[in-house]
Amino acid sequence: MVALDPTLIMNVLLIAISGTLVCIAVHFIPVGGAPAAMAQATGIGTGTVELAAGSGLVGLITASYMYANEPAASMALVLAAGAMGSMIMIASTMFAGSLIYAYGVGVPFASAQIKKDPFTGARQDLYMSKGTQGQGLPTVCFVSGIIGAALGGAGGGLIYFVLVQLYSQSALIGTSAAAVAGVFTMGVFYVNAVIPSYGVGGTIEGFHDPKFRRVLPKDAVTSFIVSLICGVVAVFIGGGLL
Repeated sequence: MVALDPTLIMNVLLIAISGTLVCIAVHFIPVGGAPAAMAQATGIGTGTVELAAGSGLVGLITASYMYANEPAASMALVLAAGAMGSMIMIASTMFAGSLIYAYGVGVPFASAQIKKDPFTGARQDLYMSKGTQGQGLPTVCFVSGIIGAALGGAGGGLIYFVLVQLYSQSALIGTSAAAVAGVFTMGVFYVNAVIPSYGVGGTIEGFHDPKFRRVLPKDAVTSFIVSLICGVVAVFIGGGLL
């Protein structure tokens, strides 16, 4: 039977924290969904689950690569590798989308949520197309997406680091620790990608969006509780109870 020692409790809490980071990250990433695909809203033209899972899984790959090639790597290095991989993925996606918006669709980038971009100071309302909620990926959306990717990638790296440490000590898992940890991390990603999809309810521009402050606290609390349960399940798996 698994002993509830402080180390196991800490592992459960770290998994809960990392899952919450993934959930919070989704709110930073500019999710545009179908309206953005038609240049009728700002953001990337796909949903919360796809963006969270996509950026998170790339972060997981880079984090696992760091851990595999540097067995003595600290938690900070694994988290940094996860964050960097996720940031590159989201930045590439937003850059490619911006090229299509600018040169394929021919729309200026403008946000409906703010009058001036906080980074460039450029007026937004002057470039709003009628009948839209904005278009393209303004600078503030791009920066917000990078921040969200860093949080999601670091969260994924943290889950992986904790689980590999835990499962490598398990007699039942042993040499398969990396594979089991990777699969479980993917599951936590999908769970915490679905939770904010209900709060976001379609589209969100990033940290400057009024919806961000309204839905983030509730989603974060929900995610922490759900991730806490995932952490308990992860510990049970390591002890052979599931």
